[in-house]
Amino acid sequence: MAGHDDVERFEIPSAGADDDLTAELFRSAFRPPARTPGVTYRWRQMTAAQAGSVWRALAIWVRWLVGTYQLTTSVVPDCWWRHSEIVAELYALQRAELASYAGDDPGFGPLAFHERLPHAVERLRIHTRTAGCVGLQAHKEPTPRILRPDAPDFVEWQAATHQIGDEF
Repeated sequence: MAGHDDVERFEIPSAGADDDLTAELFRSAFRPPARTPGVTYRWRQMTAAQAGSVWRALAIWVRWLVGTYQLTTSVVPDCWWRHSEIVAELYALQRAELASYAGDDPGFGPLAFHERLPHAVERLRIHTRTAGCVGLQAHKEPTPRILRPDAPDFVEWQAATHQIGDEF
């Protein structure tokens, strides 16, 4: 059975200018799979057990993020976990940061994460401002907005054709 060192010495006979790329592609097919950063879940589809594990990991990660990057409450409020839009942004950022340190990354992942971080911070700032908790210095419960897929106007609209020229 071939070991990891044997994989790195995988030889392909040279026949042209593109052979280095071809050889690298073949070599990668024989490498052991890289470390995967775990499963990324959809919040609305998690089981209670999955949610508990994800919440614990996210809380620890958010604590690290806030401390490491010295984020203020205008970016991540103390009640961040009570705002679904802030949770969604932080979870996406957590998953991106974790994936940026994949075992097969040559070093560009962390740089890409840091290039995206200011954009995520700005979105968090907007979500936090919209939530209104920082100005109040207390949590402001969000008012849920529920759209009904069985609203009469929508049912009527979806049953009609919406192509130009179909009204004849």
